[in-house]
Amino acid sequence: MRYFLIIGLFFISNAYAWDGYDDNGHLVEIEQGNLVRSGEDIEVYDYDDGEYKDVTVENVSAYGNTVEIEAYDYDSGEFVTYEMDR
Repeated sequence: MRYFLIIGLFFISNAYAWDGYDDNGHLVEIEQGNLVRSGEDIEVYDYDDGEYKDVTVENVSAYGNTVEIEAYDYDSGEFVTYEMDR
């Protein structure tokens, strides 16, 4: 039973867009189809800039109802932290 629950949560998290904020307070969205795991490249939409950004996930950590994603932003050449709702 636990195995099916874990697989179900994995598919649910990949089936919908994921909203949160970057460390500048910008509203961001990770669209469906992005595998958010360390070492993976993902596409993040920044609503304040109105642009998509390609980043590489460095680390993913869960804290209560928040998931913190540390990533490297190729456009800015800097590291960024996203706080996403669980």
